[in-house]
This record gives sequence, structure tokens and C-alpha cells, in this order.
Amino acid sequence: MSEHLRYSDEELEEFRQIILEKLAKATELYEDLCSSLNNSDGNDTADTSPTFKALEEGSNVLEREANARLAERQRQFISHLRAALVRIDNKTYGICRATGRLIPKARLRAVPHATLCVEEKNNNKDH
Repeated sequence: MSEHLRYSDEELEEFRQIILEKLAKATELYEDLCSSLNNSDGNDTADTSPTFKALEEGSNVLEREANARLAERQRQFISHLRAALVRIDNKTYGICRATGRLIPKARLRAVPHATLCVEEKNNNKDH
């Protein structure tokens, strides 16, 4: 019995829907994070005492840095999801780039932008 070389068009469409849902949520979160980074009209420390003002400013800096890191991770996630949509269009989606075999559906449902099967992903962690 020959092994499937790619997922069927119906299966690819199922994955497309999963990716589009994740992409919409990721984009919304990214926009929220960017908005919070750019928000200069929010509560500031202008009306507090100098001691609390210094503490709050330090806290605000840490929060902004954390939000910037989260925003960058979301931007990368969005990029990976968009690349997965291109692979669907090219009908190469779900093929392990190391082995050429199909990545199991369960993995793709959990990590729809995956390009490696679990075994290869674990092998790459060791290096």
C-alpha cells in the first residue's frame, strides 16, 4: 500500500480553516499589544507623589518591555501562519521538510504551522 504524498484538497481546506481562525485571533492580540505599546493617553503618574511616581514608571517600563516581547512573538506566529497558508495553496502543507513524509493530522491540528514531524522536531532540539 503506497503512502500518501500529500493531504487531499478537502483535508487542506480543513487545515486552512483552522489556520484562518488562529490567524484572526493572533492578529487581534497583536493589534491589542501594539495599541497598548503606543498608548500615550492612558493613566500616567502625573498626579502621584514622587516616590510612587518612580516606582510606577519602573513598573510601566517593565510592562512595556514584556508587551513588546509578546508583540514580537505574535508577529512571528502570524508570519508562520501566513507561510502555512502559502504551503496550502502550493499543496505542500503538512509534509515534513526533513523526511518528506506527512506530518500527522493531530500534530497539525495542535500546531498548524508545523513543518517538522515530532521526531524531527525533537532531533533538532538536541543540536
